[in-house]
Amino acid sequence: MVQSAVSFNRKKGTLRGMHWQVAPCDEAKLVTCLRGGIFDVLVDLREGSKTFRQHVAVELWDLEGLSLYVPRGVAHGFQTLTDDTLVGYQLSRGQSVEHARRARFDDPAFGIRWPLPVSSISDADREAPLMGAPR
Repeated sequence: MVQSAVSFNRKKGTLRGMHWQVAPCDEAKLVTCLRGGIFDVLVDLREGSKTFRQHVAVELWDLEGLSLYVPRGVAHGFQTLTDDTLVGYQLSRGQSVEHARRARFDDPAFGIRWPLPVSSISDADREAPLMGAPR
């Protein structure tokens, strides 16, 4: 891992994602909830994968001390389950604005059921593009 980052989220229900980077700057991530709890979601966006556009979701809690590995080509997002949540990232590559991508958190192609109403979301995440009809 070459970069470390943190995300502080004041309000329960804050949603961040879905984010990834494309080649040649695609990255792997290791995500840890350092304070509070998150509903963490991964969406497989690797063309040709048997699990293309499928998602997996897990809860990460600070007291459990678990981390989630996000492979290259997989979009990542989360929703906070508590106020004052702190999330840590270890990244295999530095951020590249040119290669950063977003997809809509509520894209029907993914079928994600977020556990809480969205209390806060960035304009960029709210307005991210849809990936298209489910396959």
